[in-house]
Amino acid sequence: MAAVQVAGSLPGEPTREVPREPPPPEQSSGFRCLSARLCALRPDDSSSARTEIHLLFDQLISENYSEGGGVAPEDVSTLLVQACRLVPLNQNHLVSKVSQLIHHLLNRLQVIVDEQNLDFLLAYAISALQQCSSWTHMEILQALAALVYCNGSKCQKYLPDLLGKSGILMKLSDLAQPDPEVRRAAVHCMANLCLSVPGQPYLEEPYPNICFQAFLTTLQSPKSSDMDDITFCMLLQNALKGIQSLLNGGKMKLTQTEELGALLAVLKKSMFHGLPGLNIELPTVLYPTPLPQYDGRPPVRPQQSESSASGPTANKKKKSKVKSKKIQQGEEEEEESSGEREVARVPSSGREHVHEGKAPCSSPLGGQSLPVEGSAAGKDRVSPPFRSASWKRVSSSESDYSDAEGGMQSKMRSYQAKVRQGALACFLSTIKSIEKKVLYGYWSAFVPDTPELGSPQSVSLMTLTLKDPSPKTRACALQVLSAILEGSKQFLSVAEDTSDHRRAFTPFSVMIASSIRELHRCLLLALVAESSSQTLTQIIKCLANLVSNSPYNRLKLSLLTKVWNQIKPYIRHKDVNVRVSSFTLLGAIVSTHAPLPEVQLLLQQPCSSGLNNSNSATPHLSTPDWWKKAPSGPFLEEASVSSPKGTSEPCWLIRLCISTVVLPKEDSCSGSDAGCAAGSTYEPSPMRLEALQVLAHLARGYFSMAQVYLMELGEVICKCMGEADPSIQLHGAKLLEELGTGLIQQYKPDSSIASDQRVPVSLVVMFWTMMLNGPLPRALQNSEHPTLQASACDALSSILPEAFSSLPSDRQILCITMLLGLNDSKNRLVKAATSRALGVYVLFPCLRQDVIFVADTANAILMSLQDKSLNVRAKAAWSLGNLTDTLIVNMETPDPSFQEEFSGLLLLKMLRSAIEASRDKDKVKSNAVRALGNLLHFLQPSHIEKPRFAEIIEESIQALISTVLIEAAMKVRWNACYAMGNVFKNPALPLGTAPWTSQAYNALTSVVTSCKNFKVRIRSATALSIPSKREHYGSVDQYVQIWNALVTALQKSEDTTDFLEFKYCASLRTQICQALIHLLSLASASDLPCIRETLELNGDMVQSFILQFLKSGTEGEDTGAPHNLHERDQLVRTALEHISSIQALAGNTAKRAIMGFLEDILTIYCDLSGSQVALPGLTTDR
Repeated sequence: MAAVQVAGSLPGEPTREVPREPPPPEQSSGFRCLSARLCALRPDDSSSARTEIHLLFDQLISENYSEGGGVAPEDVSTLLVQACRLVPLNQNHLVSKVSQLIHHLLNRLQVIVDEQNLDFLLAYAISALQQCSSWTHMEILQALAALVYCNGSKCQKYLPDLLGKSGILMKLSDLAQPDPEVRRAAVHCMANLCLSVPGQPYLEEPYPNICFQAFLTTLQSPKSSDMDDITFCMLLQNALKGIQSLLNGGKMKLTQTEELGALLAVLKKSMFHGLPGLNIELPTVLYPTPLPQYDGRPPVRPQQSESSASGPTANKKKKSKVKSKKIQQGEEEEEESSGEREVARVPSSGREHVHEGKAPCSSPLGGQSLPVEGSAAGKDRVSPPFRSASWKRVSSSESDYSDAEGGMQSKMRSYQAKVRQGALACFLSTIKSIEKKVLYGYWSAFVPDTPELGSPQSVSLMTLTLKDPSPKTRACALQVLSAILEGSKQFLSVAEDTSDHRRAFTPFSVMIASSIRELHRCLLLALVAESSSQTLTQIIKCLANLVSNSPYNRLKLSLLTKVWNQIKPYIRHKDVNVRVSSFTLLGAIVSTHAPLPEVQLLLQQPCSSGLNNSNSATPHLSTPDWWKKAPSGPFLEEASVSSPKGTSEPCWLIRLCISTVVLPKEDSCSGSDAGCAAGSTYEPSPMRLEALQVLAHLARGYFSMAQVYLMELGEVICKCMGEADPSIQLHGAKLLEELGTGLIQQYKPDSSIASDQRVPVSLVVMFWTMMLNGPLPRALQNSEHPTLQASACDALSSILPEAFSSLPSDRQILCITMLLGLNDSKNRLVKAATSRALGVYVLFPCLRQDVIFVADTANAILMSLQDKSLNVRAKAAWSLGNLTDTLIVNMETPDPSFQEEFSGLLLLKMLRSAIEASRDKDKVKSNAVRALGNLLHFLQPSHIEKPRFAEIIEESIQALISTVLIEAAMKVRWNACYAMGNVFKNPALPLGTAPWTSQAYNALTSVVTSCKNFKVRIRSATALSIPSKREHYGSVDQYVQIWNALVTALQKSEDTTDFLEFKYCASLRTQICQALIHLLSLASASDLPCIRETLELNGDMVQSFILQFLKSGTEGEDTGAPHNLHERDQLVRTALEHISSIQALAGNTAKRAIMGFLEDILTIYCDLSGSQVALPGLTTDR
């Protein structure tokens, strides 16, 4: 759009993007009348005309606009344009008044000016700043800030005038600007320009960087002597908001260390701006380092601290008038007296005492505790961790300044708190804008560490959490700390303090462990010291984040015990959000590194343990047995059998969660449950959901505890899945899935759980019968909530196979019928879950020999393999792999009826689908090649003889060969090598004579010598050792190529640049040695000369590795190599016997050389092992 000149005419009515209904006449009549009078005027330089314009502007400003004003935004824009057209730039007073009008109307009526009118008004404002007297600049800048708010993308052509080298905003925001108010207003304009609107273009380069540097300079500059404290606070707020807008817009990439370090330094400085009793000096740039940086904090004398003489913050009434969006950009004053705390220094005993009520209580030191004013809960606070500074609030009767001075002090503290909040909000945006690995370089600058003996505690985010008088600031600090902790598991995993540190230097692992301990200590101090429910919620959420990411298996015991005992009383807090977050924290404790012995003990302790010493902090607690209510309903009898009574109760937390989910809420809590629906008899939904999640965590990590309550939990699940709330139903289904998975884990062949400690199969059958007779089938059919359907499918797939076979036949048929039916669902979540469930069922022993079921499942899976959704195809490919595993299992049974009855046509379809899937994404491809290998292994001679199978077999093997060779994910290539080994197991295939034989062997030998991933090399070596006859290896040249490739692979078995692969070196050598010995045991007379040549060159190397193979067990990868040392010894003897039995031609010395090589190996091995074993008496031929 062309620029609109100030002197030019403006097109008439602006285009309205959305038709608006006419506003009520009683709301807009005043504005319409005044607007009509203003629009009727024409530019006139007479005194009377100026007076009339002045009066009209004053009336428009003083008009009482209701919320929204009943005024259309386009009408406001039109009026402002007309007003500017009436005011020439040489009339300073009128320019000032029209600027006030622009600022007032746009703020009061929350209007964003449309682009056409904005063009005219911006040109006017810029010209006014350039031409009018300096005393008008303040009002003009306020108008400009209102105009550009959320309009930065529409101001592109004016940016050179505003932000260029000689731009007006750059001049007015410069440190040399004599008027501090003008400087602040200019920075405010720049901040509003940087505010991004989703879906609109952003500021073009280089302007974001220009603004960033201007904001950074503002934050780095000290307060000038002519600037008052409140103006300085507002200046800092605007600069912080500007940087935050730039970061949130995604345009600022803090890639330079100096740039990021400078920003973090000013943010840390601003985070503590005006904090009573604290005066820190920081470097201009923070550099990433794992070591704590020096905080040059001079000791603070309380009598010299400005804050120490400050008066109390009285409880003030909240201002009733509606604050506009623009005012919220940094112009308003927010009252934050509620929840302010009092902190006094305590000697280094490290104890914190919390008292209830407003009456002073005696401290352990014999003194009186200080009264807290404005505290919602009326709690006294004592916080000991910062011994280098002390400050306190005193009552108004002790102050030595007047009420007016006290009001100013209170106002100033409010503005200082806003600066701290702005710095924390900006820091939060910074965290989201940089990579976590970069952020953790600055860990020690913001996260506390345990101070050395006699040294002060360094300032950190915990300083604000423990000492800031504003609850909102404390909550902001905790949000930032949570953002730092989120996703920090890998960084914190290096922490280690299980052994006492006695070294001359402090290892990084010990430093991180010390930091974790200090975080626990400080957050627990904050927990008992906090009076604001909102901030209390943030503390508990922050603790949950810390618990979720800390490596407790590498730390000394007791950290979780302290958290556990401190949080228990808050489960019954009067505020529902605190209760919900308490359950979240309990869930984090029972899910972190589960199962932990420490948590196991905590779960077994009596329910009253840990409550007595915290009762004073929670007067609303009832008796410690409140959660041990008698269960009601059908599970009463079961509970009486499975749950021991008294203090020996297996798990009080499970009883707590069950009662939270199923029992009616207590009256004492109902009054403050904002999240509870009117008329609901249960606890608020968020609490019940968290309780269900805790139960799911317990079922996953501590199933031995949960199994005691199996039938009772089944009743809970039935109740939840029968409710109307889909979220409760969903969490009930998730709990069912976890319980089912836990039961399956108990019955796995490699399970370490004794049979008498497992849940009896009969009880599992009762459990699942209850589920299938309850609301689970309805959830599976609930097409209105596909997420619930998918979760119910997952739950249904977690049935213990041994229990499924004992279910009533109608329940078995129900499960199968519903799954096969849901496979036709249009919803991809449901279809994916169903495909996976079918892949589980097809492995059940009672179903896998049912030809009809296997065929129906195969057809359903093949249909899902054609789905457009990658997730559905991936699940279907996994299920196809499982189904083909079932074919192999059935092939190994004595009864051949399954192979005979299984459709050859269906086999062809499965092969074609698997070939097609092998060209798909890696998620699909990895299981598609697994299925191909199984199918080719399953093919019977009757299939292979048919001409229609010849082409598909060739195509299948080519698909496997290409997958072995391509640069795909490790899992894909591993599966392809595994599948190739399966192909070699089928004696009916023409291995050795078919044209594809050499291609298959070439692919495997290429991988075994050159693949970067050692697990893939191991699998290819395993595949090469599978053929059971010499003719399967093809010609002599082919055999020798395989032999030489394996020898080369043995030589290169330690050649890797990835240190993670070294742990597989031994397994790789073991498998290669087994393959070499296997080849020797099948060698023919024609192969021997070439084998001898290789041994002459590399015999010593091969011999040393075979000796290692004989002496040591395999490591890491389970390759199928014999673990028994006698079995390995026997492999070499078998090879020696085979070589000795070969009828070699006269004069052939290769046979004798190879036999000597093997005999030497056995002799050395026998000498080393000290055993006397006779070698085969065949050495006369040598």
